[in-house]
Amino acid sequence: MVFSSIYFTFLFFPILLLLYYPCRGKVRNLILLCGSLVFYAYGEPVFVYVLLGSVGINYLLARGIESAREKQKTGKVFLLLAILLNVGLLFVYKYLFFFAGLLGSMLSVSLPAKELVLPIGISFFTFQALSYVIDVYRGTKAQKNPLDLALYICFFPQLIAGPIVRYKDIEEDLTAERRKKGGIFSICEKTAEGEEMPMFAAGVERFLIGFSKKVLLANNLALVADSVFDAKDFSTVSVAAAWLGAVCYTLQIYYDFSGYSDMAIGLGRMFGFRFAENFDHPYTAKSITDFWRKWHISLSGWFRDYVYIPLGGSRTTGGKRIRNLFVVWLLTGLWHGANLTFVAWGMLYFVFLILEKYAIRPESKGRLFSCIYRIFTLAVVNFLWVIFRAADLPAAWAFLARMLGKAASGGRGLDLAWIMGRLREQGVFLLFALIFCCPLRKWLLEKKMPEAGGRVRAALYPALLIFLFLWSVSYLVLGAHNPFLYFNF
Repeated sequence: MVFSSIYFTFLFFPILLLLYYPCRGKVRNLILLCGSLVFYAYGEPVFVYVLLGSVGINYLLARGIESAREKQKTGKVFLLLAILLNVGLLFVYKYLFFFAGLLGSMLSVSLPAKELVLPIGISFFTFQALSYVIDVYRGTKAQKNPLDLALYICFFPQLIAGPIVRYKDIEEDLTAERRKKGGIFSICEKTAEGEEMPMFAAGVERFLIGFSKKVLLANNLALVADSVFDAKDFSTVSVAAAWLGAVCYTLQIYYDFSGYSDMAIGLGRMFGFRFAENFDHPYTAKSITDFWRKWHISLSGWFRDYVYIPLGGSRTTGGKRIRNLFVVWLLTGLWHGANLTFVAWGMLYFVFLILEKYAIRPESKGRLFSCIYRIFTLAVVNFLWVIFRAADLPAAWAFLARMLGKAASGGRGLDLAWIMGRLREQGVFLLFALIFCCPLRKWLLEKKMPEAGGRVRAALYPALLIFLFLWSVSYLVLGAHNPFLYFNF
């Protein structure tokens, strides 16, 4: 079940709200847990057992770690067991067939390995469970109520495509204080403008923004990107068409994933949970390092806190620091999928980050260089998204060759007439996608019209969000293209 679907928007979610808000106390968490399991089971019911098995194992191991700490014994055995079981679960479902194929190719033999159906969101809920157990080992108090821990891991807004939520970030939201609150406007928070706003209202606003980004921008950009990347022969694709497809995919993956994160954050707020931000306008980055501070923040933070720093982080010597970055980026590539394209994507980021850190050092250069380096950063990100999107490495190199001007075969393919047709149909969405990569809303309301910002927001902003929502729903009713990229991970 996807958030941008008629079934979720007009059936599942309203029913869950109607069941949740009249209740109090522990029943609220139970309702959310049951609703989350129904949400997950909608796609593949059998994988609910995998999810619940992960919850049960990590609950017992975390309690074992805490018990060992109370008895002044080491909990390393429980921690190592937790890491082995969680990583083992991920390996069997996601990587066993891939590595068996690689090993078979190296040994020139055929190894018996069956490709398994991948449980939706396994990378996300496994990383959440791992972070919880590791944090308990580091001193966080273990959750004694198995239902509350199950809700933390299974909570449907972030269950299948993130953001990766730390237990300590929502520990208070799992407690009785949130469950005692009354109606939908009883929990408030401060907005960016410093005003008090009910969390439910803030959640609705955030959900509608994400919903519109996903349906109106990401889905329309996908029509262009898929047409180019799914071409049978890239040699028939013009250079201009290749660039158009690459740019559209670069924007599509941003609006697809950031739109989903916006919806997840908004849904969490509607139920009283505060999720951290996952994107911060990454295509405005000053450098490749800055890009990864702004893109998929929860994943970058996870690898930093649970892989890079435990290996020694930046405190080690130059050689070990490079080794640490190599491990992080190898794992980052593999995390996204069992394909050599993802490994190459991660390794190329490793190379560019090493060059940036030790050779280029853009932060020490002047303003002109910084402006040029911003453009270079966008070009690198765009080229690497091509490798990320390609079916395999030969397809990636062939596509990049077309972008760099390799001569076409002369056959009939995606030419100027095709480009003009696509721009007539999706050009307006491409334009708005380029504009809203920048923090335009914040710039307008806080800098250009700070006094009028409140009045504009009160009068026009809600009407605009409702219009965008209805426009998006019309696309869904008509059966428009509606994929979710990060369900694959």
